[in-house]
Amino acid sequence: MKGPMTEEAILNALRNVQDPDLHRDIVALGFVKNVAIEERRARVTIELTTPACPVKDEMKAQAEDLIRGLGFSEVEVEMTARVRASKGERAEDLIPGVRHAIAIASGKGGVGKSTISVNLAIALAQSGARVGLMDADVYGPSVPMMMGCGDERPLTANEKILPITRFGIKLMSLGFLLEPGQAPLWRGPMVAGTVKQLLADVAWGELDYLLVDLPPGTGDAPMSLAQLVPLTGVVLVTTPDPVAADIASKSIILFRKLNTPMLGVVENMGSFVCPGCGEASRIFAGRSGEDLATDHGIPFLGSVPLNGAVSQSTSEGAPIMITRPESLEAEVLREIAGNLARQTSILAMTRNGS
Repeated sequence: MKGPMTEEAILNALRNVQDPDLHRDIVALGFVKNVAIEERRARVTIELTTPACPVKDEMKAQAEDLIRGLGFSEVEVEMTARVRASKGERAEDLIPGVRHAIAIASGKGGVGKSTISVNLAIALAQSGARVGLMDADVYGPSVPMMMGCGDERPLTANEKILPITRFGIKLMSLGFLLEPGQAPLWRGPMVAGTVKQLLADVAWGELDYLLVDLPPGTGDAPMSLAQLVPLTGVVLVTTPDPVAADIASKSIILFRKLNTPMLGVVENMGSFVCPGCGEASRIFAGRSGEDLATDHGIPFLGSVPLNGAVSQSTSEGAPIMITRPESLEAEVLREIAGNLARQTSILAMTRNGS
C-alpha cells in the first residue's frame, strides 16, 4: 500500500538513508535541501559534504527508490555538494578562503609523496571540488615539473601572487620563483618565512581543498606549517619498506605532538600487478601501510600499486590521472581521494558539532 505523497512523507522516507560515516540519517544531518511536489512528480535536492563522496551514487539510488515507493511516478534526485570548513583556531588566518588545508607528508624521501600529491589534487578537482596545490618543499620543489608547467612564471595583482593554473588546479611553488638551476641555501627561520609567504602572499581565492606537499622528514617546514596554518589534518605517504615505516611512525608522533589530526595513511608502491597474468604480488617485505595505520589507530586510505608508469608520467609533466584515467592506478587514486574527502568531512562535521 502506497503512503501519502507529501513533503513530510518524503522526508520520513529519506530518514532511512544513513550516512555510512556519520551514522545518522541525511534528514537529521540537514543534507536534504529542497523538496518539490507537482502532482505525481517529486524533485529532491540532497547536498553532501564533498563532491568526492565515494557513496554518492548509492545514496542517490536509495533515495530514488524510497520516494518512488510512496507512489510517485517520476522522481528526480539531484546530488550537490558544499564542503564544510574545518579549521583550527588561529589569531591570524593566512588563507581565509580555504575550507580545508591538508598536508601531504612522509617520513623519508623517495616514497613518491609528490607524485601522490599531484594525482590526489587532480582526482579531487575531477570530482568537482575547487582545489589548490602548494609545493612547500623549499629545498627540492618538484610540483612545477610534475604538472608540466616548470617554465611558467606567476603574475601579480593587488600585491598578491596569482597562482599558476594547471588541470583545473591552482598551483604555487618556490620552483616558479627560482631561476633554472638555482638551489636555495636556507636555515630554519628562512624556511618558516618562505612557507608563510607561499601561503599569505598568494591569491588562493575560494578553495575546498588546499593540498600542501611537504618536504620529507620532520624538519622546519612541516613544523612551521602545522604552527602557521589551521590544518584540517595530515596524510602520511609511506611504502612497505622497514625503514620507511619506522620513520613514518616518528612523523605520526611529531604531528600528534603538534595537535594536528592524522587523516590517514597512503601506501605507495604496494602490490605489483603482472601485466601478463594479472597476478598481484608484494615486492617489498616491510610493514604495510595498512598495518602502520592500524598500529597508530588512524584511517588507511588505500594502496597505490607499484607501476613505473605512475612515476614516469609525473616526470614527463603529465600525471597518470590525466594520461591514463582508466588505468588501475588511476582508479585506486580516485578511491583514495574519495576516502580522503570522506575523512575530511567526518572531521569537519565532528568539529562543527553535527
